[in-house]
This record gives sequence, C-alpha cells and structure tokens, in this order.
Amino acid sequence: MTALINSTLDAGEIRKRAIEAATKLADAETGSLLLIDNNTGELFFEVALGDKGEELKEIRLKKGEGIAGWVAENGEPVIIQDVQSDTRFFKGADDRSKFLTRDMICVPVKTKDKVLGVLQAINKQSDRFDDEDMAILSALANQVAVAIENANLYRELKDAFYGTAEALAETIEKRDPYTGGHTKRVMNYSLVIGRAMGLVRTELETLKLSAILHDIGKIGVRDNVLLKEGRLEPAELELMNMHPRYGSDILSHVKQLKDVIPGMRGHHEKYDGTGYPDGLKNNEIPLTARIIAVADTFDAMTTDRPYRKALNAEAAFDELRRYAGKQFDPMVVDAFFKAWKGREIVL
Repeated sequence: MTALINSTLDAGEIRKRAIEAATKLADAETGSLLLIDNNTGELFFEVALGDKGEELKEIRLKKGEGIAGWVAENGEPVIIQDVQSDTRFFKGADDRSKFLTRDMICVPVKTKDKVLGVLQAINKQSDRFDDEDMAILSALANQVAVAIENANLYRELKDAFYGTAEALAETIEKRDPYTGGHTKRVMNYSLVIGRAMGLVRTELETLKLSAILHDIGKIGVRDNVLLKEGRLEPAELELMNMHPRYGSDILSHVKQLKDVIPGMRGHHEKYDGTGYPDGLKNNEIPLTARIIAVADTFDAMTTDRPYRKALNAEAAFDELRRYAGKQFDPMVVDAFFKAWKGREIVL
C-alpha cells in the first residue's frame, strides 16, 4: 500500500490513497487527512472519505484546535476510545456532517521535525483501536509525509518551469505592444478547446506549454519586421515565417520540452497542406498545433491591430468555420464553437 502511495507525484491522488489505506489498515468506518496551511497555521480537511466525506473536506481547525490540532501541535499520536467525552474534540465536524464520531486514532504526518498534517482513522468497525493500529498508522503516515514532500517539490519545480516559460513568452510581448496578453489568451482558448475535445491531463499540460511558447521563435525576428505597422512585403513575410523554425531550434536545447516542440512548430501549418514551415496537412499536423492554430487565429481576429480593427466573436467564428477543412481542422473549430455557444468561454 505504501508503494502505491509513493508511486505518484499527484498530491490529490496521494491524499486519496492515504485515506483509503488508513481506513482499510485500521478497519475503520472512515478517515481523513488534515494538512497544515503554511500561511495561517490552520488544519484543513483536504480529503475525507466515507458517506460524509464531502462535507468534511471544507472544514478548517485553528492552530491547536480539536484532537487533530493537539496532535499537530505536539507531534504525538493518540488513541481516543470515547471521543465525545474528550475535551479536545471539535464537535463542529460532526454537527455539520451529521456524522457521529465514536472513537479515533490520530497520528502526525511529519518529516524529521516538520509536521505536515494529521492522519485519522475514525470509528473502529470491530473491537477497539489498539497499539498495533497506532504502529501501522504511524508507519503509513511516515510514508505519506515523504510522498507529500516529494509532490510539493515536484509542484514547485513544475511551477518554476511554467513560470520560466511564461517569462520567455513575455519577452516577445514586451517587444510588440500590440500583442499584450496574446499568449495568455491563446493558452486559455487552447485549453478550452482541448477540454472540449476530451484531452487528458497530461495532454492538456503539453498543450498549455505549447501554447505559452508558440511564438517564442519571434525572438529571432528583426524589429523592423516584427514591429512593422502595416502589411509585410513578401521578403519580410518570409522572414516572419521563419519563427516556428527558430522556436524549434531554441526549444531543442531543453530535452524536457521535446513533446512541446511539435505543437509550437506546427501552429502555422494549414489543414490543406499550404502552411509552413513543413507543409504538413490533415492529421499529419500534430493535434496540439491544430488547436493552437485555431486559438491563435481567433485571438488575432478579435484584437485590434495597427492595420485593422478587431472583429466581434461571432464574426470571428464565422471566419473560422468558413476556412474549416482548408486552413483549420474542422473538428477543432467545431469544438471551439460549441464551447463558446455553451458559454464555457466568456469573451
């Protein structure tokens, strides 16, 4: 069971598995994992299983409040055979959930001297909680603590990674005052489309990064071309059209971004094969690129440019549907349009 907990870096999944393990190992009716909010010092029910789990999930305890608060503050496990008569017991959880807590085993979740939270097994289903239950639950809590710390570190690294990507993208926008906010909007539109098309979480993460970095290659385009007010001459357009190649070259130096490159490189490919830089067509174009192409074009049409005024959303969608099957993947356009009609995006 502990191997199962440590087999994922998803914090939500770790918490869910921890409660399932605690409930099963201690033969309890339900359980909960309370984590410490580092900003307030409060304990909050991050996960609670059982019939009343959803109500318990939102409850917070002030520092030192309740049996869980006592355990978190003192770093010591306890077994309470008659919870209702214990002066430390916080009755608010039972009152809110209409759940009756009879007995409880409560152990700290900690690494070294740092307490991360408290793991509880509630209402023994046979006999009474004993020292063996405490030993088992304490061992589980140690594994949970390691898993949570690893997940927190992974999240911090991931946040730093996304932050760096967004900072790189912003360097492009700083060069061109007319594209302010473009990257964020394209990212948001892309994610709306991706979710509408049923992409799973890992695919959405790749799509998000691809959208953030879709114009990173413009860093290699000269200012007299990138910042020109008005339509580009053929020679200038040729230089501008190099930016997907430049972006691909830049990102190729970061091996962790290998899955991001196809979406970034292909966002100017056209469904009929007349796009650039590789002349791909139909499903040869990566799905992430087909999605970003629609999101990117929609944002370009619905924002003011030096040489033209923005279209309203309805007119922009008319254009997307007009060129579906030529410039754009019809399924992507349809997914975006349905999301808009269903008010999943507000423009």
